[in-house]
Amino acid sequence: MNSLTANQLAVYRAAKTPRRAATLCRLALLCLACLLAALPAQAQEDANPQAILKTVRLAQASQNSTLTGSIRTGPKSLPFRLVSSSGTIRYEFTNPAQVIQLRMGDKEARLEEINGSGKAEKVSPRRFDEKVRDTDISYEDLSLGFLYWANATIHGEQTMLLQKCWIIRVEPGSRKDSQYGKVDLWISKKNGALMQAEAFDLAGKLSRRFKVISGQSVGDGLWMLKEMRIESMQGRSSDGTPTYLDIDKPKGN
Repeated sequence: MNSLTANQLAVYRAAKTPRRAATLCRLALLCLACLLAALPAQAQEDANPQAILKTVRLAQASQNSTLTGSIRTGPKSLPFRLVSSSGTIRYEFTNPAQVIQLRMGDKEARLEEINGSGKAEKVSPRRFDEKVRDTDISYEDLSLGFLYWANATIHGEQTMLLQKCWIIRVEPGSRKDSQYGKVDLWISKKNGALMQAEAFDLAGKLSRRFKVISGQSVGDGLWMLKEMRIESMQGRSSDGTPTYLDIDKPKGN
């Protein structure tokens, strides 16, 4: 995906202003960060897949907030901090310390890793299929590159968690650009929330699925992501244990 991100972020009711919606939409797909924002009325009416994807990208890039949570697989739990500011999303881990950051641009996103001297180094496409901290999340999943793919079409509709969703299929421009051959996205018609994503390998087999399981109230009748399930369909452990992304309730709510 754009790799297959998240700030994943997931709100079930549309916010009253684009800025407010962006503040509550984070963590997707997440990538660990799947942000959601209300779609402009014109984009919903025209059902233009590129207009919908652009709205999601803008929501991701406009965040200024800090969230904490954990990634758990079976008995293992990996805490993290997610910091969004001025178009940059930072994933901060400890034991050992590791910082991965995503810079969201108008036409592309750049995934970077902070080295020991504090310098940001670009994560090359050769590393996109590597797992992050031995989880079911890959570096490509955090890069959210799929949100920028030019080949996007609408492939139907489906209701997810009481939300009527468009199913948008995106494909990379070249096989060299991604480990995935296509990604299907379930995006709420009402508020632009990314409810589910399925990534397929170059042979067309389902490789990874991200699905919002539950949300939590953050006040003013608004909801954000509480739990997301991430399943790796290929090369996973024999017991098939999925990975879960849990987001702590924001302070002050």
